[in-house]
Amino acid sequence: MNSSSICMAISASSSNTSFNQCLNPFLGKLLPSKPNQNLRRTACVRVNTKALLSSSKQAVLNDFHERRALKIISGLQNFDRENVASVVTAADKGGATHVDIACDPDLVRLAIGLTSLPVCVSSVDPAAFSAAVEAGALMVEIGNYDSFYEAGVIFSPEQILKLTKETRGNLPSITLSVTVPHTLSLPDQVKLAEMLEKEGVDVIQTEGGKCSTPSKSGVLGLIEKATPTLAAAYSISRAVKIPVMCSSGLSAVTAPMAITAGAAGVGVGSAVNKLNDVIAMVAEVRSIAESLKMAAADQQITHTDRSFMM
Repeated sequence: MNSSSICMAISASSSNTSFNQCLNPFLGKLLPSKPNQNLRRTACVRVNTKALLSSSKQAVLNDFHERRALKIISGLQNFDRENVASVVTAADKGGATHVDIACDPDLVRLAIGLTSLPVCVSSVDPAAFSAAVEAGALMVEIGNYDSFYEAGVIFSPEQILKLTKETRGNLPSITLSVTVPHTLSLPDQVKLAEMLEKEGVDVIQTEGGKCSTPSKSGVLGLIEKATPTLAAAYSISRAVKIPVMCSSGLSAVTAPMAITAGAAGVGVGSAVNKLNDVIAMVAEVRSIAESLKMAAADQQITHTDRSFMM
């Protein structure tokens, strides 16, 4: 895929807010911010997709490199536009750095009309990613397998490697994240992560919330639920050089633990997307974002203290 044509209708009387997609800092300024009166109703802008993705990858990964990424996940099989819009809005207003939605071009266009955050799309079908990337997605995720586990479907390392190779072959410049299944033993999760790194994956995502059934309520229960994904993040982050995103079963209580364990960011899904209204979603995202900021500040203080002692 060398290039694509992005065509959008433009009204001469439209305000600048009509060009939200074009002003996304990750997509680049594709159209002038102040269209002149002679601008035709339809403008077709030719974009070199490969160059655009290459230039945006560093920006998309910046929060991972700074170990403060917060990705809010609407769900791989969630095609409810109203719910997805609420999740995207909550991510944008609550202080997240990325948003992850189902791999659907229409949902991508909906999302980039609501936020300037990088949009990630999740799927287990490599052929589906290209259309979503054409629509504006800047990151793709092979993963978020929870809905498949509920149907009794489990992915083997061989299957995941095959999906990864096909996706990277189709989209060599896209930011690619792959989830390592919690159904594997920890040593096998580490082994798969190392192989994925060799295949050119940019981010490894962990999981584990579905396999954890807390025996306690409250804070103890939240920590119990996060234990499998925290263990995976700890183990994998010490075996690979690429960023690790700790996901599944996390909350404002356990998100900072993920960073301490070695993760470069956290992914949060059901703690946000299962809430009933956007106000509650924003509050939850903000709570998690604030907990990560506090964790980062604590780590900076610790690093400074150690440097002083040396």
